Amino acid sequence: MRLLYSIGIFLYGLLLRILAPFHAKARLMVTGRKDWYLRMKQSVDSSQKHIWFHFASLGEFEQGRPVLEAVKNNYVDHKIIVTFYSPSGYEIRKNTNLADHVFYLPYDTAQNARLFLDLINPSFAVFTKYEYWYYYFEGLHSRSIPLFLVSAIFRPEQIFFQAYGAFFLRILVFVTYFFVQNEESVRLLKEYGIRNAGLAGDTRFDRVIDLPKGRKEIPLVADFVGTAPVLVAGSTWPEDENLLKELIQRFPEYKLILAPHEINEAHIVNILNLWPAALRFSKMTEYDTVTLTEAKVLIIDNIGLLSSLYGYGQVAYIGGGFGVGIHNTLEAATYGMPVLFGPNFKKFQEAKDLIEQGAGFSFAESKGLMDVFERLQDQSKRVEAAKSARQYVQQKAGATPIIMKYLKNANL
Repeated sequence: MRLLYSIGIFLYGLLLRILAPFHAKARLMVTGRKDWYLRMKQSVDSSQKHIWFHFASLGEFEQGRPVLEAVKNNYVDHKIIVTFYSPSGYEIRKNTNLADHVFYLPYDTAQNARLFLDLINPSFAVFTKYEYWYYYFEGLHSRSIPLFLVSAIFRPEQIFFQAYGAFFLRILVFVTYFFVQNEESVRLLKEYGIRNAGLAGDTRFDRVIDLPKGRKEIPLVADFVGTAPVLVAGSTWPEDENLLKELIQRFPEYKLILAPHEINEAHIVNILNLWPAALRFSKMTEYDTVTLTEAKVLIIDNIGLLSSLYGYGQVAYIGGGFGVGIHNTLEAATYGMPVLFGPNFKKFQEAKDLIEQGAGFSFAESKGLMDVFERLQDQSKRVEAAKSARQYVQQKAGATPIIMKYLKNANL
């Protein structure tokens, strides 16, 4: 199976190189890893002490950020190495002041893992939620370098727990300790003989709980909002945007702040086809006061504002529920907002919790969305849902101190 795994990694890298001339993301993944060893060797001092953090993408970076910040503050004699698998993480956070060095993670081969670990020789490594790479994990284990998984979550349908998943289950054995999100994950790992796991919770709560305090005021957005009720739609896809067009037509008193998941020009043009009179955030300074106040839809065509924009809304819509899965619900919930999302939320514990708390609402089609939104026009119901959302975030925070206490007690 290890041979098949290695062949799969090779073929995947080959496919990316074939696609690179035609696909922007593939091109970034290829060029970002080109001559990685030489670039790392020139910039990393192997004689220094390092701590390695790996994140699959931007979402995992934000999720693990509280631990990264705490480690940086508590291990001042170490240099922080951050790696990303995806361009959406690396390209946005490559200049973060939380790390001394930021790189793409080289493909998971035996040689790459050996060279990479030779260069940084970390005191310990921290992975967030996802990404289980055989050769990197095995390399850390063989060198007796502690490896921690934070905000991990496991489900019976994952490949580790299938009859054909013995190879992938073996990867988990290389982990020193799992800080998991829920009791179900602890029990599932124990069923398969993995007992080095404990309930810590999800570090995303530690990240989002203080977002309202540090929220950026955006005067031009405030001018757009005025006194109207606002629906903030975050990380939307075309299926979401079609539903939102129907919703705004049904509830014309609302204004819509729309932050699509993909902000390439083709997607923005498609959104403008739905709302020809919509404003673009990148052109806000070009609109006069009358245009700003009379417009109904504002398209956020840049990255990094969504967590502040939720502060302008009364209701939040989270995209992705008609695709691979919903995006971040907690950034909206922390502001005390009812959170709406499509049917594909089962893999997300926080979404299930929000529904149970009466703060989250799922729907499978247009009528379901209309019905939910209609119910939330009752102010008492909307206020109660908003209160539950904020309380849920506050109650769930605290994973980072648990993790840091473990590291301290382990003398790391």
